[in-house]
Amino acid sequence: MLHSISQLRKGKSNQFTTNNPITKKKTITVHPGEKEVFVSSEKPGVISRIWITIPRWFWAHWEPHIPTDPSILKKLILRIYWDGSDTPSVEAPIGDFFGIGHCEYRHYLSQYIGMSSGGFYSYFPMPYNKVRIEIENLHSSLAPEVFLNANYQETDAQPESEGRFHCLFRTDRLQGSDPLPLIEAQGRGHYVGCCISMQAEDFNYLSYLEAPEYVYIDTKEGEPPTFTGTGLEDYFNGGWYFRDGEFYGPLHGVPLKDTLRSMISMYRFHDQDAISFEKSLKIDFVSPWNPERLKPYWFSSTAYWYQDGVGKLSSELPSVDKLMSMYRVRDVDHQSIP
Repeated sequence: MLHSISQLRKGKSNQFTTNNPITKKKTITVHPGEKEVFVSSEKPGVISRIWITIPRWFWAHWEPHIPTDPSILKKLILRIYWDGSDTPSVEAPIGDFFGIGHCEYRHYLSQYIGMSSGGFYSYFPMPYNKVRIEIENLHSSLAPEVFLNANYQETDAQPESEGRFHCLFRTDRLQGSDPLPLIEAQGRGHYVGCCISMQAEDFNYLSYLEAPEYVYIDTKEGEPPTFTGTGLEDYFNGGWYFRDGEFYGPLHGVPLKDTLRSMISMYRFHDQDAISFEKSLKIDFVSPWNPERLKPYWFSSTAYWYQDGVGKLSSELPSVDKLMSMYRVRDVDHQSIP
């Protein structure tokens, strides 16, 4: 660690930012139904940090007359495009990308992503030859002003050994016995972790955590998994449905656990234990319990990996109705949001 921070570096340090010194405006407003480009560069580099914050998910005491809605955390969509590709390598709601898919903000810190006392941050290194970052607003009425800073090192063209960062978002309502599909990726690369938010239809229910990981590395259809685990909370380095509650660490944690509301948000990052694949990777979480013992639940997930070149994400962003298919949202009078 001392070697890496003291080693002299090549390239020119700079920062993408929404601050415009000429107009003195620090933000970019994203109106309902519109997209805005926040970063665009034709020069090679490596993004080392992304920081974002937005209003409207909380009561802004300096603007008490302006309405708020926690669903903005699900309806603002982050997309990142590498090397001139027409398809995004990163596509996820802001809340989910930074670790919590329940339309809630929780202060927590990890090595790679987190929510730090009002801000959202990522320290995933992101090499590129070209880059474009955009945000789309799917909310019907709110127009949040988005702050963004992204530190980067401008370099020569990236060597072939540098993988491109990808993030796949998925969400659905499942029956208890249905597999939770986390990731499907094609090509050569390595998987570096995920965030999963879950909520049962019934109150006081966490048995969806019985489902261990089924990891398929370079396998063909119908072949058995390369390896499996013992339970979903075990994969996230916990035990007994996270018996002692919420915590956060550098590589794994539980920023949100509410047994009454049957909901949880978890993250795990693979550093030295990154999962390498040469042709393909698939990860599902599958419960071993009999279907009659299980109950319906909702999930929302982001999976992160690096791969050789730009790969097309295996699923597209669903409609707003599907995005908001969770059972309950805090501080909302009705039990579900259409």
